[in-house]
Amino acid sequence: MPPILEAFKELHDPRSRKCRYSFEEILLSALCATLCGVDTWEMMVLWGHSQLAWLRQHQLYEHGIPSADTYRRVFSALSPVVFERCFMKWVQMLCPSLADKHVAIDGKTLRGSRQRSQEVGALHLVSAWCSENGLSLGQVKTDDKSNEITAIPELLAALDLKGATLTLDAMGAQRDIAQAIIQAKADYVLAVKDNQPLLAQDIKDWFAAAQVAELTHSYWEHSEHNKGHGRIETRICRVTDDVEWLSRAGHQWAGVKRLVMIESTRQIGDKITTEYRYYISSKDVKAKEMARLIRAHWGIENRLHWVLDMSWSEDACQVRDKNAARNLATLRKITLNMVRAAQAQHPTRVSLKGMRALAAWDTHMRDSILGFN
Repeated sequence: MPPILEAFKELHDPRSRKCRYSFEEILLSALCATLCGVDTWEMMVLWGHSQLAWLRQHQLYEHGIPSADTYRRVFSALSPVVFERCFMKWVQMLCPSLADKHVAIDGKTLRGSRQRSQEVGALHLVSAWCSENGLSLGQVKTDDKSNEITAIPELLAALDLKGATLTLDAMGAQRDIAQAIIQAKADYVLAVKDNQPLLAQDIKDWFAAAQVAELTHSYWEHSEHNKGHGRIETRICRVTDDVEWLSRAGHQWAGVKRLVMIESTRQIGDKITTEYRYYISSKDVKAKEMARLIRAHWGIENRLHWVLDMSWSEDACQVRDKNAARNLATLRKITLNMVRAAQAQHPTRVSLKGMRALAAWDTHMRDSILGFN
């Protein structure tokens, strides 16, 4: 594990005068408290007092532990942009190359940050996540979900994506975003829905015509079947490399090499429903690999967003200040990456929640997770 404090040397104390508690002491104790399951300023103070002897092995803490108000003020004043930049640099040390890896891009709203009394919306963050190692690669802020279109290029520019394959939902199906991914020497798989209605309809018509004419030689097909939880699911992925007509039809997409249709059928009892989804891709693969990439995209929901809510209590966090909420979101992703990396090395199978508990109870485990030994 790369030394965490070394990675954050670029961060500067946002306070303008000499203070009783050093910035390094505040950052370290907040990070460690978050690692150990703490999710409020007040609990950070209690945790710090209980672990003061251990903390003094790594910083002076000459005056003990800061107050809850001190934590609140510092994280409200700390630049979230610089903090996120340091976070992404640290992740690059954990994962030096994304070549041949799958990266999912998706947004998440921090519901607890909404200020209803002042009619201020909740903080919305767009994150990048690597499915092979389960690492959160970075995040950027948007004003709301509709502004993901402007935030995604900012996130792409901050990451070294060479050789990676990116998947994005329909919000990211924009020509400029496709162009940015190709310029980064990466590939894309973009969901196409109502935000690109003409393209969606043309792809739908192409596959419908191919199936009616039984032109099975014009596309690859791969089927998957799953049974469990009282339902039967069948997913059929069809992929074609017939893309030359796109530009003639007015669809100008950088690097596009594949059109994709996913047919999903779900049976629960006697009820059967079928859903069709469409994609464009610059990745020149056949149906089995395309199905894997599309399926892997949902890992960002299940293994990042869901975990942050259920195990890190992200949605329950009631911090209203947007800077502080954003900085705490960065802390949560840092500690999630630490725990996931340590989990992969643990000799027995331990859940993420269990790893956090071990960090809270066992200082040797905590040192190992933090890279202190």
